[in-house]
Parts: sequence; C-alpha cells; structure tokens
Amino acid sequence: MQVQAVSRSVKISPRKVRIVADAIRSLSVSKALQALALIEKRGGSVLEKTLRSAIANAVNNAKLSQEGLFIKEIDVTDGPALKRYHPSTRGRIHPYKKRSSHVRIVLEEKKGDKVQSTAIETRSKSK
Repeated sequence: MQVQAVSRSVKISPRKVRIVADAIRSLSVSKALQALALIEKRGGSVLEKTLRSAIANAVNNAKLSQEGLFIKEIDVTDGPALKRYHPSTRGRIHPYKKRSSHVRIVLEEKKGDKVQSTAIETRSKSK
C-alpha cells in the first residue's frame, strides 16, 4: 500500500531540495531519517518534515508499521515564483525570481522477504 505526504509552496529553491532528495531516495524510513539528521543543508529540514508527515499518515491512517516502510518516490517540483526587482545604476532594474518548491514523498511497505536495495549499497557495488 502506498502512502504519501505533500508540502506545497516551500520557500526554498527546488534545485537545493533535489540535492538532498537524491541522497535519500529509495532508502528505508529509519535510514533516511538518520541521513537527514546528518545532512547540513537547508533542504534537509524541509524533507525531514515531509517525511515525518508521511510516516504519521502511514501509521495513523493506513495502520502500517514504521519498520516496514521505505521511500518509493520523491518528487520536487517548481512552485510559484515571486518576481522581484533589484535597483541598479542609471535608473535601471534587474529582475530576479524568489523560487519556491512543492515536495511529494511516497512511502510503500516492503513485501515479504524481498529487501529493497539502498542507493548507498548500489553505489558501493558498482565501484
């Protein structure tokens, strides 16, 4: 069974959140929480909050156990951007965008004895 949580219009650029999201993709929930506690990037707190919300949805609404959950999918998409201007010399302006992002985390329960491979194990085997 799949359970999801969504954080919308988070005031951080999606590019910054995707860096952290790639690090925890396809990990088990406990390993992902440990990794997010150690990552010192601003996007880590956003992902941790959304991940804890997804875990709460799975435990309280779907009656799943936290030990059997893993991250199936993480989507970080562009949210609305605030268009702002920076004044420059000679009466000119330089436009820029203050970007925001939408974060969606989908959790799934492990089936039987089949253990999902983690991204870290996959990287170490390929070297």
